[in-house]
Amino acid sequence: MKQLKIKSKKWFVVLAAAMASLGFQSCLDDDNDDYALLYPNALVTVKNASDNSCYLQLDERTTLLPVNMKTSPFGGKEVRALVNYSDVDQPSGIYSQAVHVNWIDSLLTKPMAPNLGEAQNDEVYGDDPVEMVADWVTIAEDGYLTLRFRTVWNNPAKKHFVNLISTQNPDDPYEVEFRHNAYGDTYGQAGDGLVAFSLASLPDTQGKTVKLTLKWHSFTGDKSVQFDYCTRQASLPEQPEMTAVRNSLNLK
Repeated sequence: MKQLKIKSKKWFVVLAAAMASLGFQSCLDDDNDDYALLYPNALVTVKNASDNSCYLQLDERTTLLPVNMKTSPFGGKEVRALVNYSDVDQPSGIYSQAVHVNWIDSLLTKPMAPNLGEAQNDEVYGDDPVEMVADWVTIAEDGYLTLRFRTVWNNPAKKHFVNLISTQNPDDPYEVEFRHNAYGDTYGQAGDGLVAFSLASLPDTQGKTVKLTLKWHSFTGDKSVQFDYCTRQASLPEQPEMTAVRNSLNLK
């Protein structure tokens, strides 16, 4: 089996390239192991256990023990990550399943930002348009809101700033807003970016599942969508350190 690779894979895909890759799919053998390793087969949270070993949270109930990862490749930081893994027939101990990690690539993982008021929000966080992509990685789970979003850019060296803030809606404490500051880099080619936001600063749902409303400014006006959300029940540090891993959009 191939060794673990800590990828610097750029999970920001130019649309033209993405469409081209779909065109090649039918030309490849479905049983080709190398082809199966090219793409992620899970979105996980990389967590550290008390003995400094690491494990992967696959969903609210399922944990994976990576038999070829003694410690987290991301140090003590908790991150969301795309992973390609294979099942293995080995003991998993307290975890749901043992796996071999073929490769893993962390996403930009951030806490929510403070709401600074309408004028300051526009100035600091920006109001540049994006589109949210309905995809398997656009999901609220394990205390995070992970989003695949689409925008345009012209200068790869230009950092785009993405944040999630509470709208401070007195009638809905679970209403949040995605903010994007392109710093003037608002034309060019389209591509998709991935980012994960910790929802730890939202009120505890007390074990109940509520509707989390996400709002954003799109290229065709303001939009919103709802997710099922329940506060994470796992016992973790109150404010786990976040990492700011970059992708090719040069996000921060």
